Amino acid sequence: MNLTTRILTGMGLGLLLGISINWLNQSSFMSAAIMEWIQWTLIDGVLDVIGTIFIASLKLLVVPLVFVSLVCGCSELGSNTRMGGMALRTLILYMFTTAIAISLALFMANIINPGVDMNMTTEAVFNPKSQPSLKEVLINIFPTNPIQAMAEGNMLQIIVFSILMGVAVSRCGEAGKKVSQIFNSFNEVIMKMVVILMHLAPYGVFCMLTKLFASLGFSAIADLAWYFFTVVLVLLLHGLGVYSLLLVLLTRLSPLAFFSNIRPAMLFAFSTSSSNATLPVTLNVAEKRLGVDNSVASFTLPLGATINMDGTAIMQGVATVFIAQAFSVDIGLIGYLTVILTATLASVGTAGVPGVGLITLAMVLQQVGLPVEGIALILGVDRLLDMMRTAVNVAGDSMVSTVIANHEKLLNRDLFQDLSDRDEYQPDGSLAQNREIS
Repeated sequence: MNLTTRILTGMGLGLLLGISINWLNQSSFMSAAIMEWIQWTLIDGVLDVIGTIFIASLKLLVVPLVFVSLVCGCSELGSNTRMGGMALRTLILYMFTTAIAISLALFMANIINPGVDMNMTTEAVFNPKSQPSLKEVLINIFPTNPIQAMAEGNMLQIIVFSILMGVAVSRCGEAGKKVSQIFNSFNEVIMKMVVILMHLAPYGVFCMLTKLFASLGFSAIADLAWYFFTVVLVLLLHGLGVYSLLLVLLTRLSPLAFFSNIRPAMLFAFSTSSSNATLPVTLNVAEKRLGVDNSVASFTLPLGATINMDGTAIMQGVATVFIAQAFSVDIGLIGYLTVILTATLASVGTAGVPGVGLITLAMVLQQVGLPVEGIALILGVDRLLDMMRTAVNVAGDSMVSTVIANHEKLLNRDLFQDLSDRDEYQPDGSLAQNREIS
């Protein structure tokens, strides 16, 4: 079975086993001694150990993933004068759309309230940390000791240091190229670690959901459905509404033509759940269907696959509100501002591989004092949502690339508006190679 099927299978088996244990416990069908043995040995023993190890593994990769990915992304900016201006505009637009995405997610989640009826409790008393003032938040973003920031897992400080180092690497000539090669190699190793961890995800899903539903029962499924459809609604609003509005305001181009042109890339992104895997198709779509010049597309799209994760930011926003409501914790206005800032900056360090958003979600939860164990509430349906948010990410990359090309006067508007023969799309002009890519 592929990874998606295995995760869905793990989710289904976890739900089934957990609900069955919950039913047996409430129906008194089995003796109290047997149920106590099951609780002590299976639920609080084996399943809790495996689930806790999986959560610890997610947290393990946060610091190296963000640091290395950010240095690699920023080191690609280069020192060319025109490239610098284009890079700045690209970064601002990517960060702007991500901030809109997370803000929209928080707004809609607070209207729908997907987790307000769950009333989750933990055995340990949960005492949320007192929120610092906005002034303290801004000051604490900048590190005095990056090594200490990494040891303590202070993500905002790590992100700032990573950006500074990446920019410095891009301006150091031959020495910078050598350092960049080292970081790129290190990045490949970390990506392999992420892939390995995601292949273990079905077992983590099974263990955590079994433990969860053994205590919650069947009622929690409805709450997961509210979370699922809240994320889907915000993805649609952002992907179709916000991107269309920005495209019209900044380029005066037709959103219908835009989405018709990028359909192959979005379908490929949906099937792979990976912005990086979709990048060759996205590049070809941008050049051959959107009319974006290669000098623009070759920079904006790879950068977008690294730093533009609007779909992931939406998931993190809705998940944060969902988990806060499920545990009956009010994170307050400062908490929501922290989520917006953290998720926006964290998207820069989020790699375009399946499931990596769960790792940065752990960071966001830690920043606002929410229990990381709350990830278990949404992990079961995350793989399905991952496909949808990857399609949104690729659409955002293509939209920004189109806007930047239009600003640089490197956009073929006639090609963009030509909608002929769209059903006969061939990525590189030949049917044979098109089949090979497919």
